[in-house]
Amino acid sequence: MEEDASQSDKKLLENFSGSGKAIGVLTSGGDAQGMNAAVRAVVRMGIYAGSKVYFIHEGYQGMVDGGQHIVEAKWQDVSSILQVGGTVIGSARCKEFRTREGRKQAAYNLVTHGISNLCVIGGDGSLTGANLFREDWKGLLQELISDGKIDTGTAEKYNHLNIVGMVGSIDNDFCGTDMTIGTDSALHRIIEVVDAIMTTAQSHQRTFVLEVMGRHCGYLALVSALACGADWVFIPESPPGDGWEDQMCQKLSENRSQGTRVNIIIVAEGAIDRKGKAISSSIVKDNRARMKRLNIIIVSEGAIDCNNKPITSNLIKDLVVKRLGFDTRVTILGHVQRGGTPSAFDRILASRMGVEAVLALLEASVTTPACVVSLFGNQAIRVPLMECVQMTQEVQKAMDEKKFDEAVKLRGRSFENNLNIYKSLSHRKPDGEQPSSNFTVAVLNVGAPAAGMNAAVRSAVRTGISQGHKMLAVTDGFDGFIKGQIKEIKWGDVGGWVGQGGSLLGTKRTLPAKDAEAIAEQIRLRNINAIMLVGGFEAYLGLLELSTARTTYDEFCIPMVMVPATVSNNVPGSDFSIGADTALNAITDTCDRIKQSASGTKRRVFIIETMGGYCGYLASMSGLSAGADVAYIFEEKFDIRELQSNVEHLTGKMKTTVQRGLVLRNENCSENYTTDFIYQLYSEEGKGVFDCRKNVLGHMQQGGSPSPFDRNFGTKIAAKAMQWISRKLKETYREGRVFANSPDSACLLGMRRRTLVYQPVAELKDETDFQHRIPKEQWWLKLRPLMKILAKYKISYDVSDAGQMEHVPRLHTQDSQQSITI
Repeated sequence: MEEDASQSDKKLLENFSGSGKAIGVLTSGGDAQGMNAAVRAVVRMGIYAGSKVYFIHEGYQGMVDGGQHIVEAKWQDVSSILQVGGTVIGSARCKEFRTREGRKQAAYNLVTHGISNLCVIGGDGSLTGANLFREDWKGLLQELISDGKIDTGTAEKYNHLNIVGMVGSIDNDFCGTDMTIGTDSALHRIIEVVDAIMTTAQSHQRTFVLEVMGRHCGYLALVSALACGADWVFIPESPPGDGWEDQMCQKLSENRSQGTRVNIIIVAEGAIDRKGKAISSSIVKDNRARMKRLNIIIVSEGAIDCNNKPITSNLIKDLVVKRLGFDTRVTILGHVQRGGTPSAFDRILASRMGVEAVLALLEASVTTPACVVSLFGNQAIRVPLMECVQMTQEVQKAMDEKKFDEAVKLRGRSFENNLNIYKSLSHRKPDGEQPSSNFTVAVLNVGAPAAGMNAAVRSAVRTGISQGHKMLAVTDGFDGFIKGQIKEIKWGDVGGWVGQGGSLLGTKRTLPAKDAEAIAEQIRLRNINAIMLVGGFEAYLGLLELSTARTTYDEFCIPMVMVPATVSNNVPGSDFSIGADTALNAITDTCDRIKQSASGTKRRVFIIETMGGYCGYLASMSGLSAGADVAYIFEEKFDIRELQSNVEHLTGKMKTTVQRGLVLRNENCSENYTTDFIYQLYSEEGKGVFDCRKNVLGHMQQGGSPSPFDRNFGTKIAAKAMQWISRKLKETYREGRVFANSPDSACLLGMRRRTLVYQPVAELKDETDFQHRIPKEQWWLKLRPLMKILAKYKISYDVSDAGQMEHVPRLHTQDSQQSITI
């Protein structure tokens, strides 16, 4: 919206407008989905801030070659690249840049174009090279003066090179950031393949070994194992111990004997054992004859066993075939993991990082170290580049020295958390070793279905069983609770749930207050000691009503916790809800297809209505990920003048080179400015320039298989919630019974900025707009100006929340128990 700039906005405009700085942007090393979104954000934010931005084609090779490889980027040059995989400006290895002579030529080419600010998108090698270039810069300019190529005035004008990096790598192997650009998209490719393999494996009762990328980092293998419920995973950071062959085969056999049709083994590309003994995929194939059901094994490209010997997918295949006789197949995913369109997460991440990189360059001074824009929780921060590189090198050093526990810790809080939760959910202790708590915990879904709910229930059930609890499943939410539709649910009952969409338990919107007595009776009859709810705003209201009913019914004086799950992402107390990422991807994919449908036709504007109730999260974030021109939401009021202004803005763009426009509208953004009204307005005002089409996406946003993010978010947050229940049960067990009536015994577990927070629901009332079923404050509203800036609106932008320089060691000492980032 075109409003008067606040004081912080005015400061931004005064500092950056017409700054005259020139920024060079390049992509280097391997490609990753989302790099183009980052390039687009750098170009458009740079132009918005008054800078010239230059493409450096073919990475460092183009910087050394100069000439046509370094060209000024115009606004329209980055149109329609947001959804394109790879990198449109090219990437290449460059031996010349490793030499001082090559770097001197690169420096000459940059100063010739007035460039002394570089945005480098690549891996640790590319970023290390950029830092070396920065350190050599002044010496290189002095040599260019001596060679007579530049004069002292030019050297003084460009006497310092500023470097800001963004990590583009599907391996997520760079310390200092929770996620690198491309990782989430690579996980999408892996999970798409796993889901497809599962259907054929179910039919033929086969074992599958999947090898994924990750020669030196097992992140893809580990997280994909969590996301598909793999039976076994091999990663370089945590090689299997002695006797792993027997343990793996025993586990596969047990799963088959229990009726499981699907078992998965994931192997990292470079897996080895702790003593250097190789594990090859051929061992797995001959084991199939004894069993009749399905196993899938996923192998990370760099997995090792305890002896530092490579563990290959063929070795595992031969092992399974020889020991178990299972009909076994190997699938090596290879570079398909780098391909395809970027996910919504990667587009938003890259766009945020690109904008932050420009701000970092424009604020940089001679004393500012080269930095990397990183993701920590849901915040973009800046971290010294060489601290990240050194930490990344320390991981490899620890692995080389066989200090594997240290390597896992050095990978960071998120990686360690993933590994611990995977182990707890995939490996059940034998009955003789299983603890017994004598506590009974009920799990139910409440509200509308959301992708990832089943992953959360599976995680809660298995975490509860591993801690000795008796787990009860309540079908159809509070309706089922009232009717006594409650039964024990065991470890094997939730097998295969992690990838299922919707709610296998069944869910309804019924609230408990009017039937509190019937629910209390069921709690008495079944001796329920704790309750876990998985759901959206109705679950939040239901938990409030149950906690209020404690004054009347002692049965509700038990630990109760809620895990947020709704596509609307409108639950107070949590920045993210299970299911919202899947819905975002559904909207983004649909927008891509809709825009593609207009390819080659006359100019066209699409009006698209999204779900979300009164919450504009889906409209806003899908607008950012799909490259929308505007998104109308309830939280930001708009009137006919703004509608007219938006039409004029689109008309102006359409008269130049733009062929397509995208307008999103949240379903309840306005009672009067309906989707039909906006469609008719745009159609009338755009006559002679563009025509319009409208689409109401409807419940397709709630359907489909959950995204990797939602599978893992649901898995991890539910495990944390069950761990909280176990602690509370021990704390509140007195004189033979559980009694908990303090506010902190009825909590919502949500992600706030960087960590998980257990918040008493009674305290969240003040943060809630109950009439419109939304939180009073929502973090993502700060990202809305980015969408308008990237759509070429002249608006103010507040940098008060811009990333600040932080340090890697401090980030890595954060409490990993409170980490939830995938």
